[in-house]
Amino acid sequence: MEGGDSLKTALAWLRGVINGKIGHGLEARVLQGIRVTHAEKGFMRFDFVVPNTVSDVDGNWHVGALASLLDLIGIVTIYSFANRVISTVDFNASYYSTAKIQEHVEIESKVTANRGKLLHVVIEVRRKGNGEVIAVGKQWMASNKQTLAQ
Repeated sequence: MEGGDSLKTALAWLRGVINGKIGHGLEARVLQGIRVTHAEKGFMRFDFVVPNTVSDVDGNWHVGALASLLDLIGIVTIYSFANRVISTVDFNASYYSTAKIQEHVEIESKVTANRGKLLHVVIEVRRKGNGEVIAVGKQWMASNKQTLAQ
């Protein structure tokens, strides 16, 4: 793991969310069991088994829970790059396949554009093993001087 203070802070924030110490509890539920497998400034990879708590009535990964995960992973990846709190200004999620609860997936997130106060991140969720794309999130985030990390 490389990337300095911004990466350490981003990962500490993620641990706080996962442990329910930060956020509203929904975030902890959505991220239950996620494991960081690689992290560097502006790039992260995760291993995840879809937990039972995020199931829809058919036993699939609920699309709302998946969207929340995409958003949270995007935020932590941007923070690792920019070292500041940033606001989402555009979020898009595309769903290509369903995933069942207890299915093993890989998540990869990468900052793809830096336009000064605007940053873009892409988050991909793939089926472990065959690499089939389940969902892709694209997120633009904006900052100003008031959003610097304390």
